[in-house]
Amino acid sequence: MTVMAAAVTAVMCAVLAGLIVAGVRGNESDYRRDEATTAALRLAYQIKRDRVPAELTGPDKIVLQLLDDRRTVLAATPGVHGSAPIASFVPEGNSVYADKMLCPPAGLDGCMSVVAFRVYQPGGDWMVYAAARKVPWYVSSSLCTFLVSISLLVILLVGLRTWRTVDQTLAPVDAIRAELTEITARRSGHRVPVPENRDEVRLLAEAANATLDRLDAALERQRSFTSDASHDLRSPIAAARAQMEEALMYPEDVDWPRTGRSVLQSLDRLQAIVTDLLELARLDAGKWSKSESVDLAALVTIELARTDRSKRVVTHLQEGVTVNGDRLRLVRLLTNLLDNAERHAETRVDVSVRREDSTAVLEVLDDGAGIAESDREIVFQRFARLKDGRSRDANGTGLGLPIAREIAKSHGGDLTIEDSERGARFVMRVPLDPSRRDEQR
Repeated sequence: MTVMAAAVTAVMCAVLAGLIVAGVRGNESDYRRDEATTAALRLAYQIKRDRVPAELTGPDKIVLQLLDDRRTVLAATPGVHGSAPIASFVPEGNSVYADKMLCPPAGLDGCMSVVAFRVYQPGGDWMVYAAARKVPWYVSSSLCTFLVSISLLVILLVGLRTWRTVDQTLAPVDAIRAELTEITARRSGHRVPVPENRDEVRLLAEAANATLDRLDAALERQRSFTSDASHDLRSPIAAARAQMEEALMYPEDVDWPRTGRSVLQSLDRLQAIVTDLLELARLDAGKWSKSESVDLAALVTIELARTDRSKRVVTHLQEGVTVNGDRLRLVRLLTNLLDNAERHAETRVDVSVRREDSTAVLEVLDDGAGIAESDREIVFQRFARLKDGRSRDANGTGLGLPIAREIAKSHGGDLTIEDSERGARFVMRVPLDPSRRDEQR
């Protein structure tokens, strides 16, 4: 940034110096031309008064020549007195004045601005020539040296100021970077310093801290999930191992068919946990099967017809409520909700499908004791099981509802627990299928 600022300043200084040189050169050229014109007019005045000396004098660097009607040099400044006329042009018609740039005039070196005056004499018109040196493009070496010095000084000051400003601006960024390098999965909990100034760096620090908050929350959930998964996986394995070790100690007194069934129950629970963990891993990884249009009413009808339920299931289905998604995962979501409702219902489970504006709604309501408002988010935590749930099903994994919510989120929606007069009311809301939204209205 410092180099860029210095480069921009250098370009601006170059443009400004060029304008200054052009302006000064124009003024200097006008001044020299006026000086030559004044010298020529003074000589013309001397001619009229017959006071022309043989050797003329004029301003510094101005060359003068006086020619008679036969173009003979009558008088001149030193250096061109005995030479030929320095110019051959004369004013046209009745004009008494003309000027030209000659490169060079006769007998002189370099380009010069020459002015010519016609002076009336009885025997014929005389000519007065006055020549002034052309101003070079750089005007003078002193002016160039001055402009270059000032430009370099300005560029240096701008560069130093930019360097200091950028250094002060990026100091908080360096502090943020240093703090971020200290953060690891084992050393979380750090937060980057937030600058006092309300600028973009402060917004960056606040965004970084918000990201770190989410990261810590995710790490905490991961640690909790790992701990709970380890415990739930260890329990059936430990039960099966204990049963087998006890049976091997007294093989003659063991009812092997009964022991085998007990071990199979532990293996079934272990398999259920592993299956749910794999499904959660796929959902977390965002793995997605081929999407298709799924009619929720038809999906509920087919699933209820395929399985037997211990509680009466009453449906309230609106036709044509279609979503775009993974049919098998939506079936898994419905099955998990039905299993949960059946486990807690007294006699009845209500399943509803309806459309609300551009949203498809699937609702599962049981007539059980319900879920306290303070526990409505806890049940969606992985391996979280309320006391009532453990008493009703000791073999549950605590992953059914978390899986159902993740499936809803993977379809662009959500699964929540809403108020109801009795029982637990699980409501899934996902967007309608855009390709068929007009047909569903």
